[in-house]
Amino acid sequence: MERRLAAILAADVFGYSRMMSEDEAGTLAALQRCRSELIDPAIARHHGRIVKLMGDGLLAEFASVVEAVDCAAEIQREMAARNAGVTNKRPMIFRIGVHLGDVIVEGDDIYGDGVNIAARLEGISEPGGICISRQAHDQVHKKLALGYRSLGPQNLKNIPDPVEAFAIKGDGLAVSDEVQEIRYCRAPDGVRLAYAISGQGPPLVKTANWLNHLEYDWDSPIWHQFLLGLSKGHTLIRYDARGNGLSDWDVAELSLDAWVTDLETVVEAAGMKRFPLLGISQGCAISIAYAVRHPERVSHLILYGGFALGASKRSPETREKQKALATLMRLEWGANNPIIRQLFASALMPEATKEQADTFNELQRRTTSGECAARYLETAGEFDVTGLLPQVRAPTLVMHARGDPRQPMELGRQMAAGIPGAKFVVLQGNNHILLPQEPAFARFFEELRLFLAN
Repeated sequence: MERRLAAILAADVFGYSRMMSEDEAGTLAALQRCRSELIDPAIARHHGRIVKLMGDGLLAEFASVVEAVDCAAEIQREMAARNAGVTNKRPMIFRIGVHLGDVIVEGDDIYGDGVNIAARLEGISEPGGICISRQAHDQVHKKLALGYRSLGPQNLKNIPDPVEAFAIKGDGLAVSDEVQEIRYCRAPDGVRLAYAISGQGPPLVKTANWLNHLEYDWDSPIWHQFLLGLSKGHTLIRYDARGNGLSDWDVAELSLDAWVTDLETVVEAAGMKRFPLLGISQGCAISIAYAVRHPERVSHLILYGGFALGASKRSPETREKQKALATLMRLEWGANNPIIRQLFASALMPEATKEQADTFNELQRRTTSGECAARYLETAGEFDVTGLLPQVRAPTLVMHARGDPRQPMELGRQMAAGIPGAKFVVLQGNNHILLPQEPAFARFFEELRLFLAN
């Protein structure tokens, strides 16, 4: 038995049975024209081969998944152009699925889960679109300038484990919420700040939180799907705070006031006038301070996993713990041994996969220096916006994971209780950082959409 790794493309015609029942001869002739004039030549140009034809469907094999997805995009673009000039009621519209996986070879035919997954992805593809697996996406998303919209894990028929899927559809098979543009501006004290714009629609501004990096976060298995979710249906503005990421690291001042000023600077540079403001973790205190300072700008305030009182001000025990952590960060942060960074990864997302935990460890190391990380921790530990809570005027949604080990849920409840009219939602989860595989992730976006819709 021969096995090999292959990129599999499966395609069929949307609504083919009905089209055949209405005009059998015309539909068959149109399908044959599409194959001979477009599909067969495209597959050949991309160094693929047609394995088999099955009525309106086909199965093709490629040695390169980049070629397979590029071929699929070419077919769908050309079909969209052809259908734009068609006047009949039922144009020929294809659905395509692409997967990179192991196949069993028998003569000219191929079998196995690699083939089955591609066929099932075709079945959930939007008409005129493409659906690809995570395995395919990871190989092509930096090589092909297409719009990749995460569909999350999908339960596919006769496939035992969920398959993470991505949709590709839109003008030129590219959508703007999958692309970010990075820009720079300067705070009043001269510190250079990096900010990113992604998505299309009404604005949504996200305050910086623990050790962001605009580029690394965008590609990270920790943050990527979360950021895409925020970009969907919105123009998302986010930035790296002073002290980390693409913004200046070695700065004279780190303080709540400086970070609020950074937010003001980014908002002005991006041309935002009035917008919902999202704060996560220590970003909640910064968001609260900004909302009180600029009530005319903030239409909605969304706070997740946050606190009004920093850890160093809660008790003598937490203050000593903060001091110890800061000392270890200064000594060990950049070392090859990731123990100190693993402490934070375990506290922020105890239910992460090994890949997610390892990625987050490396992300923290690359995002800032040990000195900057320690200063960041110490500064956030001294936050106290409890006196500002009653002054918040924007409609406010506060969310917190029930089992959050880094910032206990009671901190979120206290924060919500201090803000007039705030809604408090408990998410069923044990992670401080929301992960795509947990139910709290979907609940977060459900609550966010409902809140902004009102």
